[in-house]
Amino acid sequence: MKQLLSGILVACLAVVIVTGCRGAGQIYNVKEAPIASSTGKELTLDQVGKAIVDAGIGLRWIMVITKPGQIVATQNARSHTAIVDIAYDTKTYSMTYKDSVNLNYNAEKQTIHEAYSGWIRNLDNAIKGRLAAAGM
Repeated sequence: MKQLLSGILVACLAVVIVTGCRGAGQIYNVKEAPIASSTGKELTLDQVGKAIVDAGIGLRWIMVITKPGQIVATQNARSHTAIVDIAYDTKTYSMTYKDSVNLNYNAEKQTIHEAYSGWIRNLDNAIKGRLAAAGM
């Protein structure tokens, strides 16, 4: 009986450890991603900003242009919130973590819930697609 209880205790502990560690990953930032239109034509700052805003809105991000070349993007999903700064010019754009709610952000380890990276990757891909189409 003691062995059975010990086995159950070990199994429960293993489940707690695995589920407690699951779900966190390194903060995913986009640094100086090149801006490329499908025609190769350089886009204006307004065109770049519009493409970024449109990409975010298409993925249900709240996009606020705070000044030319700067957007604050917010994603709300259930009880979770992610906020990123998007800096851009006519050559590159960058997305960096700004704040979050209920995403287990750890500033020391630079980790956050795995959903965050998925949201940022999706936004990055949508921005690339909108920028490519903007030159047409």
